[in-house]
Amino acid sequence: MNVQIINKSHHALPAYATPLSAGMDIRANLDEAVTLQPMERRLIPTGLSIALPAGFEAQMRPRSGLAIKHGITLLNTPGTIDADYRGEIGIILINLSAEPFVIQDGERICQMVITSHAQVNWQAVEELDETERGAGGFGHTGR
Repeated sequence: MNVQIINKSHHALPAYATPLSAGMDIRANLDEAVTLQPMERRLIPTGLSIALPAGFEAQMRPRSGLAIKHGITLLNTPGTIDADYRGEIGIILINLSAEPFVIQDGERICQMVITSHAQVNWQAVEELDETERGAGGFGHTGR
């Protein structure tokens, strides 16, 4: 799939690290380093804008290495970039650790996965069809 992208950062375009990668690393585009204090959240610019085709979204997901090593994750995960959004992609990072974390320009701060989606047309009814599970909720299926 071809996707138009504007790259106002001074970093290379996002790319897949391996032939079977689902996500592409997204880098911080900063004029100077940003320090995230414990429990602080911050919108980090990427310098990227994209034009996805209808029926697709970009999901912004945490990087497992940042999460396990430093407690850094995305506050709204996955963050969704809709096909009709044309502004700069910003990433909301939060520091869940007890230590400050410095984000440098070019740091890989999240990963982006392009995926398809469907939209629904609601059909209001009085009853739903029966299933084996029925209305069983949280913990209903056991361990």
